[in-house]
Amino acid sequence: MTIIWSGMAIGAVYALVAIGYNIVFISQKTFNFAQASLMMLGAFITYVGIVVMQLPWWLVGIMAAIIVGLIAALEERIAIRPVKDMHNLLVTTLGASIILQGVAQLIWGGEPYRVPFFAGDQVISLFGGNVYPVELVLVAVVILLVIGLNQFSKHSLIGIALMGMSEDREAAQLRGVDVRRFAFLAFAFTGVLAGFLGLFVGPKTYAVATLGASLALKGFVVLAIGGFGSLTGTLAGGLIVGLTEALASRYIGADFANLSVFLILVVILMAKPSGLFNRQKERTV
Repeated sequence: MTIIWSGMAIGAVYALVAIGYNIVFISQKTFNFAQASLMMLGAFITYVGIVVMQLPWWLVGIMAAIIVGLIAALEERIAIRPVKDMHNLLVTTLGASIILQGVAQLIWGGEPYRVPFFAGDQVISLFGGNVYPVELVLVAVVILLVIGLNQFSKHSLIGIALMGMSEDREAAQLRGVDVRRFAFLAFAFTGVLAGFLGLFVGPKTYAVATLGASLALKGFVVLAIGGFGSLTGTLAGGLIVGLTEALASRYIGADFANLSVFLILVVILMAKPSGLFNRQKERTV
């Protein structure tokens, strides 16, 4: 059961990256490949705030959310808005990710930094397995976040506007939706979210400059399995990827963990190319 808890926790981390991907995809029909690097910055800022500056954890969370949110807003202005071809956005956001990783490497080096969890590191015995508090919190956070965002998208004007943009950007604009402004707010929100989540992701993964690259790929795999644009699908995708990786590492070997994940991805996409929770919609012309 210890392996299951560990797999669920790392799957929750991947799902959190995929949620950021999905929010940008819903609002702009593209991907922000720097999302995982923004989360990496959140982990480093959490380390600096708690360990170096010895600030209260809640203040560190607010500080990380503001700083990373501003960086995401700057990325939208520089790497997203000036680009006309949607396909080129994949290149510009990937470039932004590489720059963020390079800056982190220059500032903090290549060594991993242990980020303490504000609720402690005492091992808990639960359902026959050992689990750390941060692992339980990660699972709870991703579930609550998906539920909250789903409710927000259905019952708030902003959420409904974003879903309308996802369905038909031009029609939403004709209905009076400021699509550029809403897309910018969604992009900035993913930065705020990534920064705040450093409080939970950092204690699980450590703060290290290579974190962005490792999380980016697994987050995209989670997104592909769950379905592009489906927030609920990130839960299923994260669970599948996390458990597959943990069980493969334990029973086959760590060298086969990634191979097992991508094998599962291929099998699922062969059975359902649009992902587990994404329905292809037909439009009348």
